[in-house]
Amino acid sequence: MAPKGQPLAVPDDGLTTAQRRTQPLLMVHTGDGKGKSTAAFGLAIRAWNQGWDVGVFQFVKSAKWRIGEQTVLERLGELHDQTGEGGPVEWHKMGAGWSWSRKEGSEADHATEAAEGWAEVKRRLAEERHDLYVLDEFTYPMEWGWVDVDDVVTTLRERPGRQYVVVTGRRAHPALVEAADLVTEMTKVKHQMDRGQKGQKGIEW
Repeated sequence: MAPKGQPLAVPDDGLTTAQRRTQPLLMVHTGDGKGKSTAAFGLAIRAWNQGWDVGVFQFVKSAKWRIGEQTVLERLGELHDQTGEGGPVEWHKMGAGWSWSRKEGSEADHATEAAEGWAEVKRRLAEERHDLYVLDEFTYPMEWGWVDVDDVVTTLRERPGRQYVVVTGRRAHPALVEAADLVTEMTKVKHQMDRGQKGQKGIEW
């Protein structure tokens, strides 16, 4: 058992402990269990507390469904704007048109809109816009062929600077898992919905 906070193995990569500690991570939360997005939003709150710039991109969830974490993180972003506490927060979601290109009354094809969202994330990665990117439910556009897996993996692996990325969703592509630094698989042991109990306020949203 390694001491608290100590790695089990130290790679022969020529980096100092401090340099290795600050290397940015590509993280994946996958599996059939509940909590993948919730854990990613928990990371976003920690990042905000460190003064990081946080960008959230929701790739699947309905634009009509405003989840609780969105309200909290957007309020934290407002607090930063007003007081300088924490860091800036942006939240973008598919379904009503992405925030940067909203066209009133348009109902974009989901595949087109997912590709548009990924193109914007690529632009932001290239310009090192955010410190933490939450690509929520992004495994599904990859699985459904809405975005090119090789392009995603290459872009994320070769992203410049010190940018952290977390991707959530079931059935993460093996190439994404291979490229990631940290992969967590949520395993479902029990779920109340399996016995017919519907989602609850404060738990599911």
